[in-house]
Amino acid sequence: MEAEAAKYIGAGLATLGMIGAGIGVGTLFSGFLQGATRNPSAAGGQFTNLILGAALTEALGILAFVLGLLILFS
Repeated sequence: MEAEAAKYIGAGLATLGMIGAGIGVGTLFSGFLQGATRNPSAAGGQFTNLILGAALTEALGILAFVLGLLILFS
C-alpha cells in the first residue's frame, strides 16, 4: 500500500519539470516578441534560434512527463 502511494508521489514530483518547460517557452517567446517589436529587421534572422530553443525546451518537458509515466507504471 505504501509503495503504491510512493509511486504516485514520485510520478507527480517527476512531472514538475513540465512547469519549467512552460515557463521557459513563455520566456522565449516573450523575449522574441519584445526584440522583434524593437528591431523588426532582425526578427527574421532570430526566428530559427527561437524555434530551436522552443523545441529543446519542450523536449525537456516531454522527458519529465515520460519519466513520470515510467515511475508510475514500473
